[in-house]
Amino acid sequence: MSARTYRIGQIVPSSNTTMETEIPAMLRARAAVESERFTFHSSRMRMKKVTREELAAMDADSDRCAAELADARVDVLGYACLVAIMSMGQGYHRQSQARLQRVTEKESGDCIPVVTSAGALVDSLKTMKARKIAMVAPYVKALTCMVADYIEAEGIEVADRVALEIQDNLEVGRRDPLALVDIYRKLTLSGVDVLVLSSCVQMPSLAAVPIVERECGLPVISASIATTYQMLKTLGLTAHVPDAGALLSGRY
Repeated sequence: MSARTYRIGQIVPSSNTTMETEIPAMLRARAAVESERFTFHSSRMRMKKVTREELAAMDADSDRCAAELADARVDVLGYACLVAIMSMGQGYHRQSQARLQRVTEKESGDCIPVVTSAGALVDSLKTMKARKIAMVAPYVKALTCMVADYIEAEGIEVADRVALEIQDNLEVGRRDPLALVDIYRKLTLSGVDVLVLSSCVQMPSLAAVPIVERECGLPVISASIATTYQMLKTLGLTAHVPDAGALLSGRY
């Protein structure tokens, strides 16, 4: 019997170039150890600069994207912009998820499960029983503080953070992921349970995760790893991807 193929849908900012590379890379690597296969399908929302104004305008377009992906009858839908969700107010990932699922049900007759990268990060940290984290973000300091406040409102302390102060979303996506190996060393990790190496789904980090995990001795995750984990769990599949850090090691 041939292995089942799952359709992975993603709602992505128009300037995002990372979620359509890192999530497929992880799920294709998983194919070496598990039987399921995946195809990848996206719809885009306009956004160039990571500002509150552009993020709010972009989020308003997410319903259209969900409707388009419902037409493709994807098996799970990922909203691939963490800061857009978090900028809309604390706990907003629950409202967004419920609204987008209603859109998919209206358009397809089926309620397609939705994972937001913001909710995925929060839920994955809770799965890992993280009480205190440190994180790296590409955002300006004000948005980085907003992300930290959102996470803390979910009961997880953000002990330290680095803000790279980048507004141009294309520039974020062009960063060398291995630069994070040096950047994370600026963080104070005393008492930290989990290191979030990239709290942004646009900032590439996958190649650095196993290196940093070995060096610092802590579980290391990213927003894209958390999104992949939650997609797999939503589909009822084993959350195991080689070389993608502790969360996807099969331990959880």
